[in-house]
Amino acid sequence: MNSDSLLTNQLLIAMPGMEDPNFSSTVTLICDHNDDGALGIIINRPLSLKLSGLFDQLSAEDVDPVAANNPVMSGGPIGTERGFVLHDKTHSFENTLSVSDDIQLTLSRDVIDAMATGIGPQKSLIAIGYAGWDSGQLEEEMLANCWLNVTATPELVFSTPFADRWDSAARLLGVDLASISPEAGHA
Repeated sequence: MNSDSLLTNQLLIAMPGMEDPNFSSTVTLICDHNDDGALGIIINRPLSLKLSGLFDQLSAEDVDPVAANNPVMSGGPIGTERGFVLHDKTHSFENTLSVSDDIQLTLSRDVIDAMATGIGPQKSLIAIGYAGWDSGQLEEEMLANCWLNVTATPELVFSTPFADRWDSAARLLGVDLASISPEAGHA
């Protein structure tokens, strides 16, 4: 696979005909894509769980009430016992992957501890679980017209209201999802 085909830092926008309920109407940030496969975090599926619940599970102390009220996202159907934090580059943490110049993914607990006390990243999104693809699987799905893709923006990942992210991501491409047939096809 050449570097031009890598989808790291791309938003995958589920096509209207997506039949997999795990991904119907989702926007997924691809955090890592290489010859072994891809890892992404769904950024528009908030759970009823707030960060306060996660902080309680981790026995965090001196919890910041503003941070505690933030929602936790369903990041995908795999590894739902693990937490993932997408955040800006205002801080450094132990196990961090750079997704772009503006977005990082941290898998270590230190970011959660920092967030609990109100000294974490300025912009963040916390998810439980992730979306994963085996080698070549995502490329096959792209060829089958399952997804649209566009370069991620920090504004869409961190600031756009969750309910607007699917349509907003497509609008970055100039696409109105309401005008697309749910039937996949090839020209």
